Amino acid sequence: MGYPAGRTMSSAEQLRTVRVNRISSRSDLFPRLIAMQKLADAQGFAIFRVSGSGLPAKQRLVCELENWGSSNAGFGKAFTDAYGDILLDHIDKSLLPLSWAGGYDRAAPGPADFSPFMTRLQDGILPFSGLAFPVRLGAVGNGFILFTGDEIDPSSDTIVELHGRCCHIMMDLLSLDERRTAAAEALSEREIACLQLAGDGRISEEIADKLGLSVHTVNAYLGSATIKLDSVNRIQAIAKAIRLGYIS
Repeated sequence: MGYPAGRTMSSAEQLRTVRVNRISSRSDLFPRLIAMQKLADAQGFAIFRVSGSGLPAKQRLVCELENWGSSNAGFGKAFTDAYGDILLDHIDKSLLPLSWAGGYDRAAPGPADFSPFMTRLQDGILPFSGLAFPVRLGAVGNGFILFTGDEIDPSSDTIVELHGRCCHIMMDLLSLDERRTAAAEALSEREIACLQLAGDGRISEEIADKLGLSVHTVNAYLGSATIKLDSVNRIQAIAKAIRLGYIS
């Protein structure tokens, strides 16, 4: 990640080379993110992932997890409006963490002697200061984990520690997405057909008549498809199936 050489790895850093237990849902990430937030002495965190592929102009940052709360609902848009294009350009060229000072702080987070190993963003644009750690995992899964607040002042060792943990968080998030996609790929032709008709606005009775099935069987197919797509209800399953390209 471009950090100073010659520093002996701590036991915590050595442990980071071993993969953590697989997560079963995004909620499993929150305790780890909260622990990292405390380590950074920050007041909030957020995960932004790069959405879209191909030309950079078609890419954007999407906030997937955050704990800013309803009272700060505009923080995500404010952040992407201020720095989104800069971060998209940055992650293609560098994995150095970024820092900025908010409107109420005098200095960006991080010690002065560590500044050659960080990228400083324009200060004073946002009401909060922060650190953004880039993670690049290949064609998909790229993004940033942010820690935000006032008067954030982590040591250089803490910054390195946080960046390593951010890599594991993003790898686990990507792994979770891949497992969900694998489950979606296991949809049967009947499940896809029922979802397509449900997505067209047909009720179970109409689907049953169209496919020559009983209503009970149609509901069973829709129920199993909902489970495979890791959705809470039929509507969410239809939306996810559309997003994954299984129905139109």
